[in-house]
Amino acid sequence: MKPGPRADTPISLCLVNFHLLTMVADRGSFGLIKNGAVAIADGQIVDVGETRELGKKYFARARQTVDGEGRYLSPGLIDCHTHLIWGGSRVKEWRMRLEGASYEEIARRGGGILSTVAATRSTSAEELLAGARKRLKRLMDEGVTSVEIKSGYGLDLENELKMLKVAARLRDSANIDVFATLLAAHAVPPEFRGKADEYVDLVCDEIIPAAAESCQAVDVFCDRIAFDWPQTERVFQAARRHSLALKIHAEQLSNLGAARRAAEMGALSADHLEYLDEAGVKALSRNGTVAVLLPGAFYFLRETQRPPIELLRQFGVPMAVASDANPGSSPVGSLLLMMNMACLLFGLTPEESLAGVTRHAA
Repeated sequence: MKPGPRADTPISLCLVNFHLLTMVADRGSFGLIKNGAVAIADGQIVDVGETRELGKKYFARARQTVDGEGRYLSPGLIDCHTHLIWGGSRVKEWRMRLEGASYEEIARRGGGILSTVAATRSTSAEELLAGARKRLKRLMDEGVTSVEIKSGYGLDLENELKMLKVAARLRDSANIDVFATLLAAHAVPPEFRGKADEYVDLVCDEIIPAAAESCQAVDVFCDRIAFDWPQTERVFQAARRHSLALKIHAEQLSNLGAARRAAEMGALSADHLEYLDEAGVKALSRNGTVAVLLPGAFYFLRETQRPPIELLRQFGVPMAVASDANPGSSPVGSLLLMMNMACLLFGLTPEESLAGVTRHAA
């Protein structure tokens, strides 16, 4: 929040008589301000406090006042890990999982990510945009005001750029902040089967340079069915050369130590983390890397290994919660449901869950 406005600054809106869940850590539980008020000028929050205090400063010059009548008001929600843009459907995989096939088995049979890659490549930008708009609207209807959207279903230069352009059109047309992440290192595409290092060359030498102006971060899926750490490190080094933030899918299916190494390289976040160990937790803590928990994927993949919540608490690692909305492993469109699952499946407290989609997601 910025310092209070000058005495003559026009106040466009005052929200009064709300119980404010500010999520400011040093304000106590939920950062609660009872009977609070918010002063807004030119679309920016300029002051927050008790209604009786802010009233003396702003009410007389506010163009509009809204009385909350004792309702609760929280920050806008943030979904910091989504794959909202895709073509096709993976409904058949749900039946395969119910019959006992694992996520890894489905991927090795050519399903999973690669089936969505084939569908996305054959889907026009207009069709991708129409589908993504519907998914984004469902999130917005629940109070989501910021969203991260990954590419990763193109896996070649043309289609990765196509996905990022769709993300940009969503940003331009929706009243929401969109943070775009390049996930070209999501899987090895079929035309590079058995030649993962050559595909990483393409990602580093062609895709990242071409996409750098269209995204804010680069992500890598580092696990036994995707990319190993040396390949991941090469992608990260290329991202750094283009001043892009680093994110990683890590320790979802096994512990490769990828979260620890990514944190040591200054990664913004490490996501999934079911198999994260204490060394990885300590590295996240030392380097300020956010742990992004994805209970939707945990639920739909019927996993049994939970992220190490107690260790994350012990070492003060900020825990974000996100939907991981995608057509296969987390086909959900509700961040509120993910908050519920984070509590029921992972043992987060309600306050941790809300912090996970506000302060830590930010």
